[in-house]
Amino acid sequence: MTSVEDKWTAIYMRISSEGSKDDSQKQALRSYVRLHGLTNARWYRDTATGKNFSRAGWQELMTHVFEGHIHTVVVFRLDRMARNMLEGMNTLGDLMKAKVRVVSLHEQIDMSGVVGQMVAAIILAFAELEREAIVQRIRAGLAARKARGLPMGRRRGCRPKWGLGKRKIDPELATSLRKQGMTVKDIAAKFCASTGSVYAVLRAKNCADGP
Repeated sequence: MTSVEDKWTAIYMRISSEGSKDDSQKQALRSYVRLHGLTNARWYRDTATGKNFSRAGWQELMTHVFEGHIHTVVVFRLDRMARNMLEGMNTLGDLMKAKVRVVSLHEQIDMSGVVGQMVAAIILAFAELEREAIVQRIRAGLAARKARGLPMGRRRGCRPKWGLGKRKIDPELATSLRKQGMTVKDIAAKFCASTGSVYAVLRAKNCADGP
């Protein structure tokens, strides 16, 4: 059986997709680790939507929970674990049964009892409502565009020429344009891609050119 001294704090972070920024999550979590003097913290990270529970990082974390290796789970926001309230509450229930403390930095709650679970239920409910509201706004926007006869997808002829992952961006050219002072937004428009994809390409290129 794992002793208290052998257990660690799990630091979990999740971003929705490659190219999404995780700076705010990472900085807040790092600050927590530093301010609390945690010398036995282990990081778990996923790139997936909150509705998808088949996440490698999260599955590894829960495996370590059930094996008795983790005493605390720290997240930036509760919806990083899940945005579906039912699954989120089931997950929290599993953590409570395993006597694992849950800390959420954004909501500023330290969940270790019944009151904490009640607060978490309310927060998860609002997160789910927010997600559904976003989906409804997107659907309404698409319906409005369709009613006005506007195009629903990528403009005809807007086909990039180079490939990197799912987006079509030339890393060399994108890096060159950025060094010449072109904004990421303008580079994205040139390649008919998202700014997040351009950021991902630039980061990958910088890593490749680094020491």
